[in-house]
Amino acid sequence: MTATPDLSTPRLASPDLLRSVFRRHAAGVAVITAQDVEGPVGFTATSLTSVSAEPPLVSFGIGTGASSWPAIAETDHVGVHILGEHQQELAATFARSGADRFGAPTRWREGPEGVPVLEDVLAWLVCRVVARVPAGDHRVVLAEVVLGDPAGAGRPLLYHQGRFNRLRE
Repeated sequence: MTATPDLSTPRLASPDLLRSVFRRHAAGVAVITAQDVEGPVGFTATSLTSVSAEPPLVSFGIGTGASSWPAIAETDHVGVHILGEHQQELAATFARSGADRFGAPTRWREGPEGVPVLEDVLAWLVCRVVARVPAGDHRVVLAEVVLGDPAGAGRPLLYHQGRFNRLRE
């Protein structure tokens, strides 16, 4: 039996309500990278979305207070990396404030358009940024796929209830 919500006393929308609801939403885990004048930058994102097939567009959100935002705000191209379940530590590193994200043990190379490309991911894309749309304390970045590689092996890493998880069989 499913509990019926009490609609007579609605909860006011708040950041806490949004976080509580979305903790129940399982999401794939991606790392977004870019090249800044001072070196590579990147962050873990669970907001990656396929937007359009023609032209091929993706979107992701980034907070304007994030350390990677200044680079994302200025760059022409970004890397989008779909992480596998074997990459929980990599996801945590790119999510951690102040971490040396591109130091050992992170394996990466300079890819097309100078974008940092992470090694051993399930799939990666290089995308051209076409728009940065204001959305509260974030920006939604729309990017057109330029090229990529979907040939990585493994199963996807998920984020649910505030933790990185594997698919259950």
